[in-house]
Amino acid sequence: MKNWQDVVVGPTTGLDEALRIIDNSRVQAAIVVDDEFRLLGLITDGDVRRAILKGVGLSTPCNEIMNPNPKTVMIGASRDLMLSIMRNEVLHLLPIVNSKKILCGLITFNELVGATKRQNTVVLMAGGRGERLKPLTDHRPKPMLLVGGSPILESIIKEFISQGFGDFVISVNYMSETIKDYFGDGSNMGVDISYIEEPIPLGTAGSLGLLKNSPSAPVIVMNADTLTSLRFDEILDFHESEQAVATMVVREWEYQVPYGVVSQVNNEISGLCEKPVEKYIVNSGIYVLSPEAFKSIESNRFLDMTSLFEVLILQGKRTMSFKAHDYLLDIGRLEEYEQAQRDWPNSKND
Repeated sequence: MKNWQDVVVGPTTGLDEALRIIDNSRVQAAIVVDDEFRLLGLITDGDVRRAILKGVGLSTPCNEIMNPNPKTVMIGASRDLMLSIMRNEVLHLLPIVNSKKILCGLITFNELVGATKRQNTVVLMAGGRGERLKPLTDHRPKPMLLVGGSPILESIIKEFISQGFGDFVISVNYMSETIKDYFGDGSNMGVDISYIEEPIPLGTAGSLGLLKNSPSAPVIVMNADTLTSLRFDEILDFHESEQAVATMVVREWEYQVPYGVVSQVNNEISGLCEKPVEKYIVNSGIYVLSPEAFKSIESNRFLDMTSLFEVLILQGKRTMSFKAHDYLLDIGRLEEYEQAQRDWPNSKND
């Protein structure tokens, strides 16, 4: 939910003010937090009615009438999990919290079952040659390879459309006409699609300098070979609530060492671990950039996305990571393409 901060109150806020907030909001609820934004409780219109029937005065503080144990979800929870909780508990909203119970957002049932129109532009990077997928990409650009009977890029766009997005820019290069001829201006899908084409290689971030219009809202940037069921409204809400200039979606990646690992001190063995599993947090190739980030992108100058993040960090700008828990598959190799054939779109029902 956008502007969820408008329904936040403190524990000593009077019932009269909570009632005003509830009446003026479409969620018919107020969320009680402490000074550190830690979730304390929830007040619905039903809680207010019951309190008034008991003779509670309008000056009564919120912490005396709130539900101190509301149902919540962790940030990054899947859409299916949230829907399941709401349906089982007959709820119309869920506070979103982190591991410290800090309030990070609010999701409503209507948002989950019917997408809210988003004004954010989505930039899809579709210019790569797909060298690791040869010979499949000899006569077809990688984003146009078929998965589940549709081009990868079409599945990506349809997923965004289902979440309320309608303004797309596709960055093209290799076999660009194949992509342009297939999607056109997007009118057949009920959206707007335009294109940028690099005269010389500019990198993922550098190509954003070719956008015709300066963005007025955060822009989503994503590789056009990534299938995911991520809720992008959650990522945008996180980005905005953290007041970030740039947010990188990350995921956990595991690697099993194929050998026994030996720990030693001065050639003396101190421990053994057979084929340990190493875990890393890695870049998923999905980003959110605020308009301010575009000031650090010079026209017609090469800049990859990781370098842009490094520049922003050096400038003291706020850069954040959002850990993905939903299905996310980067199709860069033949084995990943084969995996996509097996589990898409079933992944969205997991």
